[in-house]
Amino acid sequence: MKNRWKNQVFAVCLAGALAAASLSACGSTVQETTTTNTEATAESETQTKTYLTKDDITVLETYESTADSEHAIEVDGETVTYSNIGVTKTGDSDQGDEADFYGDNSAVFSTNGANTTITDSLIETDGLHANAVFSYGEGTTVTISDSVIETSGNCSGGLMTTGGGTMIANNLTINTSGNSSAAIRSDRGGGTVTVTDGYYKTTGTGSPVIYSTADITVNDAYMESTASQAVVVEGKNSVTLNDCEVVADNNTKNSDNSDYYQAVMIYQSMSGDADDGTSSFTMNDGSITNANGDVFFITNTQATIDLTNVDIVNNDADGVFLRAASAGWGSSDSNGGQVNLTASNQDIDGDMVVDSVSKLNLYLQDGSTLTGAINSDGENGEVYVELSDGATWTLTADSYITSLTCDADSINLNGHKLYVNGVEYTEGSASTGEAVTFTQSSGGGMGDGQMPGGDMPSGEMPNGEKPSGDKPSGDMPEGMGPQGDGSEPPAKPGN
Repeated sequence: MKNRWKNQVFAVCLAGALAAASLSACGSTVQETTTTNTEATAESETQTKTYLTKDDITVLETYESTADSEHAIEVDGETVTYSNIGVTKTGDSDQGDEADFYGDNSAVFSTNGANTTITDSLIETDGLHANAVFSYGEGTTVTISDSVIETSGNCSGGLMTTGGGTMIANNLTINTSGNSSAAIRSDRGGGTVTVTDGYYKTTGTGSPVIYSTADITVNDAYMESTASQAVVVEGKNSVTLNDCEVVADNNTKNSDNSDYYQAVMIYQSMSGDADDGTSSFTMNDGSITNANGDVFFITNTQATIDLTNVDIVNNDADGVFLRAASAGWGSSDSNGGQVNLTASNQDIDGDMVVDSVSKLNLYLQDGSTLTGAINSDGENGEVYVELSDGATWTLTADSYITSLTCDADSINLNGHKLYVNGVEYTEGSASTGEAVTFTQSSGGGMGDGQMPGGDMPSGEMPNGEKPSGDKPSGDMPEGMGPQGDGSEPPAKPGN
């Protein structure tokens, strides 16, 4: 079993560390700016969007499994299409890694280069480690559209991709209610996941909407977490959101690895599930609404964050926009966050905090604005700020940075002081500085893509055998750990 997860958004379910949430799909109207939740509905001030509910699915054929560690549907190396099916999976798995890495006990399991297509269907699971739809292994592709997925057990994600598999989803409604049950998740070996349109909600502890150890892209979707981060990226992997509405309320912790709550967490757990290297979060258009804590938290990894025209609102007055800091993963002297944040045509309202083992290069361009302070408590980690193409910074408190590039009219001190490498900046002056250099990866100083003790297993099963060896124990990110009562195996966020 594995005890992992990785931060508040994650809770560990043997193989991983985050849980997802559930919601009964029963309304069908959704909006895109403000959210009114009535089962599966959300509404927008400007545009009303309809999402699928269970009542919209016509079931013509049923598949059921009640046994432990069994699939209701297994597709092995074949090309198969299912339409208007109802899939019900109960029964548990006590093999956390088998379930999270290799699909044990999932409702629909596709492997060995299979090509599985599912349309207009209803898939429901109620069991421990009962993932709904699982794509495992290189060459395996699952394409699912116009369907509803609900999972209610712990460690039971909606869409699951591992070992280099491919998942393509369009117009789904996914509700998860168990702990460590992300709606869209991946695990060891990663893969490629593309999701377009739909409604994705989690209500369990340690259950982000997305938990990524893969390359995951989501387009035009509504995503909501009610007890966890909305998005978690682990290690050398990525999440790209295009015109999505993200609503996050991370309010429950599963471990003491971190003191912070956040909407988006980027980190390296050191569990062996994700290569060490640069993590990536990209968001174009759409919105993020955060109820509690910080918007972005980066720890124990290098990361790139690219934001373009995203409406970001933090409703927690005590939270910051970005925090790069050490937490309970990695070595204490080198486990901060090292971040390149690029904002284009982007308004940022909130402070940034970079601790003594962390670094930040902040690039504001194309008319972007920052209203806030950076390290207002005094000098700490290295910070470079570059304002170009009409970008501006209005201070809300004294700020301390290492280096600055700006035009004469880029900075409004607003009655406060800005110190650059210990020297007070004079308002109305231009400056030319240099970016902070990231000399090594966070997470213990391993080279890009290197895992402790050698390369991470690819996820392929030679001659039908799974890779051998125990999973590194590693601490999970805040919220990714066991529930604390010993009743549940550790679960992975989003898994």
